[in-house]
Amino acid sequence: MKKIISLIMATLLLAFVFSCRQKQNETVDRKEWWREARFGMFIHWGLYSIPAGEWKGSKGHAEWIRNTAQIPLSEYEKLVNQFNPAKFNAEDWVKSAKEAGMKYIVITTKHHDGFCLFDSKQTDFDIMSTHFKRDIMKEMAEACAKNGIKMCWYYSIMDWHHPDYLPRRYWEKNRRTKYTDFDRYCLYMKNQLKELLTNYGKIGILWFDGEWEKTWNHERGKDLYNYVQKLQPDIIINNRVDVGRAGMMGMTKDTISAGDYGTPEQEIPATGIPGVDWESCMTMNDHWGYNEEDKNFKSPEELIHNLVDIASKGGNFLLNIGPTSEGLFPRESIERLKEIGSWMKINGEAIYGTKASPFRKLSWGRCTQKFDGKNTKLFLHIFELPKDGKLIISGLENNIKKIYAQADENRNSLSSEKKDAEVIIDISNMKKIPYATIVVMEIEGIPVVNESPVIESENNIFTDKITAKISTNISNTEIRYTIDGSEPIINSTLAKDSVTIQQQKSFELKARCFRNGKPISGTTVQKFEFVNPSYALYEKNVIQGIKYQYYQGKCKNLSEFSNLKFLKKGITAKIDISLKKQSVNYGFLFEGLLKVPVDGVYKLFLESDDGSKLIIDDKVEITNDGLHPMIEKSIEIALVSGFHKIKIFYFQQEGGDGLNVSWKGPGISKEIITSKYLFY
Repeated sequence: MKKIISLIMATLLLAFVFSCRQKQNETVDRKEWWREARFGMFIHWGLYSIPAGEWKGSKGHAEWIRNTAQIPLSEYEKLVNQFNPAKFNAEDWVKSAKEAGMKYIVITTKHHDGFCLFDSKQTDFDIMSTHFKRDIMKEMAEACAKNGIKMCWYYSIMDWHHPDYLPRRYWEKNRRTKYTDFDRYCLYMKNQLKELLTNYGKIGILWFDGEWEKTWNHERGKDLYNYVQKLQPDIIINNRVDVGRAGMMGMTKDTISAGDYGTPEQEIPATGIPGVDWESCMTMNDHWGYNEEDKNFKSPEELIHNLVDIASKGGNFLLNIGPTSEGLFPRESIERLKEIGSWMKINGEAIYGTKASPFRKLSWGRCTQKFDGKNTKLFLHIFELPKDGKLIISGLENNIKKIYAQADENRNSLSSEKKDAEVIIDISNMKKIPYATIVVMEIEGIPVVNESPVIESENNIFTDKITAKISTNISNTEIRYTIDGSEPIINSTLAKDSVTIQQQKSFELKARCFRNGKPISGTTVQKFEFVNPSYALYEKNVIQGIKYQYYQGKCKNLSEFSNLKFLKKGITAKIDISLKKQSVNYGFLFEGLLKVPVDGVYKLFLESDDGSKLIIDDKVEITNDGLHPMIEKSIEIALVSGFHKIKIFYFQQEGGDGLNVSWKGPGISKEIITSKYLFY
């Protein structure tokens, strides 16, 4: 009997292991096309394209216009009768994406305003209630299938139109909340998602958004993730289905949140995230939806460099278009798509299906890589051509099979030499390609790179001395360094963990790895700046606390702060915006003295949503301007102990609000500046 039980248990264990491996393989296969694609098109389109960013003379709106212009629902609904995109042609849109080198399209089936661009049986607030009366999603899905592009849906969890969605906008005074039922709204949402996932064929991605309001939670997110997967098991679902996203950085903060990949918004992670899938979504200009006045388009060069940068860090690039109410892509967007497409026709191999760079940092550009059997292709994307025509790659140990220009159809070898730890490639006669020229280096095996040492220090400025830690993860090696501008050699000073340098001028610390008397890495260079400290004020009879002035009114940047209406002033113990009288459209000016405990270099941090500015001793130190979510900026400053003038401007317009002023320095770990250090 025991043997039978053991056999049954072993069989069950094997079945469990096989099931887990099968699920892992399904996960890998499910996202394989997406990792291969690397480049997709985002489309934000809906009723908000009709006002084209303008409402009653105010021109700074786009897809959020119903909220930012505070348009009553009854008035916004009138746009349904005006929406008639007669020039819309799904085939044209899809071909524009394909010709630009994009492999998938994510389009707004329903944005936060609740209007649906598809034929939904759950609501009349959809495309079939307009004069157009054509199912946009049906036409897009058919055009994508015809042209070999993956069709993907954007769907907003937040819904400003549905009677059961909560919370209401703060300014919607006349919309009742009594008898609302959020569970009923969730059922409505699931029914719409079922339509989207059963009526239009196979969908590549479900791109959720609008998950940050308090009514949504992890349990609902996990349930929705599972519901969608049951409808289409192979679909990919972003992390905005759940509540674990860390703001615009887009990456999931914990391990329990649902979602298949991270979604950085309008930014690119500073470094790659090994083993984690992510996709940066970004606008071409300053808005997602169409704004007729917004001509601040990124250049083709910037867009191509963003694509390369993202691919070199192992991510995908989702580039947005905001079509007009007629159904046309803006001329500027079309022009940029064509420029990107021309570059991709030559260099697409260096983007599609590539992995993150094996190099930590390259001074002249970026690198992507692709495994080729037992060997590897390194694609060296050159943003800044070296003036002497010599491209230098440091620390690569692998044997080189061949080096050639990506644009050279004949694959003629470029001359090169290996000197110490550097591969030096002569590209002086190579054909240059606009925006980024690519050199292909075929090497034996998987790349082995001896990275240059890491230099770390508390600060980059000093008043008399600076201490820096110099380290490497390369075994059987030693680090040599210099501070006189020369390249480190085997006879240079040996670095032992950390070094302290005392002098009265700025300098460059250079460090390099050596083994058996020979250099095996490139050189790391860290600049340290000598500064004179800001001297303290002689103040007597100071009182603990800080003065504040409170304002109300709309303000988009700090230059408009003077337009705000002054309401009151007072004294508060700390820098505190909870003294506000309303949740939007207000501003503060805090002014007083900052007590610095000891002489030294301090790092000041200013984090805000929306704009802010920090002034120390009548000098602007940090500007965190504009309309944006919580963003933190910092600066280093040398201060003598005693009292220093401090002034903080802050304004908030729409959405969330927040202001944190922190510091760290001698004896102080990073902390909010408390009442202990504030006086007037």
